[in-house]
Amino acid sequence: MKDRREVLKFGLKAISLVIAGGFTWSTQTNLKAQTLILRPPGARDEKGFMASCIRCGLCVEACPFDTLSLAKLGDNISFGTPYFTPREVPCYMCTDIPCTVACPTDALDVKLVSSDDKLDINKSRMGIAVLDPYSCIAFAGIQCDACYRACPLIDKALVLEYKRNERTEKHAFLLPVVDANYCTGCGKCENACVTKKAAIFVLPREIGLGEVNDNYVKGWIEGDDTRLKDIDTKIKLDQNKVKDYLNSGEI
Repeated sequence: MKDRREVLKFGLKAISLVIAGGFTWSTQTNLKAQTLILRPPGARDEKGFMASCIRCGLCVEACPFDTLSLAKLGDNISFGTPYFTPREVPCYMCTDIPCTVACPTDALDVKLVSSDDKLDINKSRMGIAVLDPYSCIAFAGIQCDACYRACPLIDKALVLEYKRNERTEKHAFLLPVVDANYCTGCGKCENACVTKKAAIFVLPREIGLGEVNDNYVKGWIEGDDTRLKDIDTKIKLDQNKVKDYLNSGEI
């Protein structure tokens, strides 16, 4: 009887560990997947968005292009929240931004997509387009400007950089370059990309962009040098040491 009890106890412990392990794996997988979600225009940061979104679906209903979807069970996204997949259907940058306007809780904040109290879809920051030069056929010397032509902010968010093709010495590379200051993350470039798996794709900005330290000053940008206001920037050189070095014959 005692042996039977021990077997049962061991069995229950094993089952508990399996369930707990599965739950932990599932939770970690969900968390990793959720970091790559693209939200509608005007979405607050993910923490603020999740705290405000009531899963009403009004933004999805308002979208005239069926861009937005509500997350279902098994999508590895918080159930009932709106998202979009640019490779399937991008954001078509409606000037009246119906999805954002329809939001009753400011999870999609009109102020984030407005200029001078007027709606401005170009202010949206849904994500950032990132390019893989090893997959982009333009970097192989094949002329392709599909992503460039699809960009709603052509020659701003996406520009073509001309570079001499040293291999042929006759042709030029037409290389797409993304400007993070203008890119809205609409995903029209990703949707238009001709490669099997898009060579240009949209990521959440907090993942796709780096961040420069505050100690770097860009003197060519107006106002950036104001941070040096109380700092002595005069270079103090020992002129004799400089002369001795120049006359030493080392250069």
